[in-house]
Amino acid sequence: MAVKIRLTRMGSKKKPFYRVVVADSRSPRDGKFIDQIGYFNPLLETEQVKLDTEKANQWLSNGAQPTETVKALFKKHGVYDAK
Repeated sequence: MAVKIRLTRMGSKKKPFYRVVVADSRSPRDGKFIDQIGYFNPLLETEQVKLDTEKANQWLSNGAQPTETVKALFKKHGVYDAK
């Protein structure tokens, strides 16, 4: 089973926010997920991001692969530095 760390879209039309979730790579984007490790709101001026770095590092050490967008969020907000 390939596990991915990716974004799932929430919110209403033209007002999205995203949850950072750990999901099976075969499940749909907004479908079933294993664990929620944070959220990301790109519409706010400060780009509000909250990540549980302990859970993220645990999933990364267990072999979960982040998508390109999530990898950029992790680098920007210091998930890789917290190891």
